[in-house]
Amino acid sequence: MQENNQEKCILIYEDDEEILFLCKTILQKNSYRVETMSRCEDVIADISRIQPHLILMDLWIPEIGGEQAIAIIKENAATKHMPVLVFSANAELKEICKKIGADGYIQKPFDIHLFKQIIETHVLPH
Repeated sequence: MQENNQEKCILIYEDDEEILFLCKTILQKNSYRVETMSRCEDVIADISRIQPHLILMDLWIPEIGGEQAIAIIKENAATKHMPVLVFSANAELKEICKKIGADGYIQKPFDIHLFKQIIETHVLPH
C-alpha cells in the first residue's frame, strides 16, 4: 500500500512544532509527501502552490483561524473539492466539523493507528 502513497501530499496547518514533527514522521513513514504551515493567512495560494490531496487544519492556527480558513477553502470553486480534516483538542470537535463543512476530524491527542486510518480514508485520489 505504501507505493500508492508516494505521490500523495498532505498539507498540515499546525502551529505546535512537536505535533507537526510527530505527524510528519508518521506520514512520511507511510510514504506521503508532507508540507507544513504554521500560519494560514493565504490558504488558497498555499493549496494552489502545494496541490495537496488532503489538508489537516488545526482550529487554533494563527492569523484567521482554522474555522475561517476551512470556510474559505470550501467556498472557493478551485478548492471546495479538497478534503479537509479538522485537527484539534476541542471537546466539541464533531459539532464544529459539521458546522463548518469539514470532511472529518482528528481529535487530539490521537491514537497513531486511528490517525493513519483516518488519513487513508480521506486522501483524495488523483
